[in-house]
Amino acid sequence: MDNNHQDEEAQQAIQHCLQQFVVFVVSIILLATTTILNSTYKKEPEPYHTLILTGEGWVIELLTGHPKRIHCELGVHCYVFVKLISELCAFGHSDSKFVSLEEQLAIFLYSCVTGLTVHHVREQFQRSNEMISQ
Repeated sequence: MDNNHQDEEAQQAIQHCLQQFVVFVVSIILLATTTILNSTYKKEPEPYHTLILTGEGWVIELLTGHPKRIHCELGVHCYVFVKLISELCAFGHSDSKFVSLEEQLAIFLYSCVTGLTVHHVREQFQRSNEMISQ
């Protein structure tokens, strides 16, 4: 009988160790899941518009670059673009708080020429949806 009692004690010890191991593994899984969820939901939003060349910079580059480039991107020659700006000013249009009149016109022309969605135009000019769709 003494052997049976020792076997039972050994089985109980093994079961106890297995239970502790299972609790340990579940604790690790819960801790890892909590850490992943916290890092996912508490993460600071990553800046979206991070191109070095802003929309304004791109317009300046078009106006001062190769003459065919502005025509290709905006559908007008440089002298036409300058004349349109002059006419818009004559009708009372001006720079907005954050966007120059030149960039506003470029956004309009680029949208007309390309037919791209607001999302794609926003990416080109590094602006918000609200600014592009005004």
